[in-house]
Amino acid sequence: MSDPCVPEAGTYAVDFRDGSVGQVMGCEGGLVQLRPLGGGREWDCPPGSVGDAPPEDVLRAKVRELNRRAQARPR
Repeated sequence: MSDPCVPEAGTYAVDFRDGSVGQVMGCEGGLVQLRPLGGGREWDCPPGSVGDAPPEDVLRAKVRELNRRAQARPR
């Protein structure tokens, strides 16, 4: 029987339910655990609602996070 948690831990994935991109942290209770690219609280995603994130989506999410951090800095 194959592991329902795809993609592999450490890779980037997209949650098809809302388009969020995260890093796959593992699988717990049959759910894929994703962490936001900027760090933070993990969220659970059913295996059928997660897939490999295209490189351009990962880059876009990383740039969005960098911009968010830059705007949050005091001037």
